[in-house]
Amino acid sequence: MEVESARLIAMGLAAGLGVLGPGIGIGLIGGRAVDAIGRNPDASGKIVSNMILAIVLAEALGILALVVSFIIRFV
Repeated sequence: MEVESARLIAMGLAAGLGVLGPGIGIGLIGGRAVDAIGRNPDASGKIVSNMILAIVLAEALGILALVVSFIIRFV
């Protein structure tokens, strides 16, 4: 296997597996937030703001995986 082929495979694995975890995490965050709002609709403002913060932090890991995959490809 040549170096370029190994880089492309590593790039695909880094991007694919790196986005898998945050995707699952965001789904769990959204589901729990909907459950919490269903139980206590009066607290929906606090729940939604905390949910958005948690989603942003989880998505940052996905973006980091994408950056690492580009570093693997071009460096």
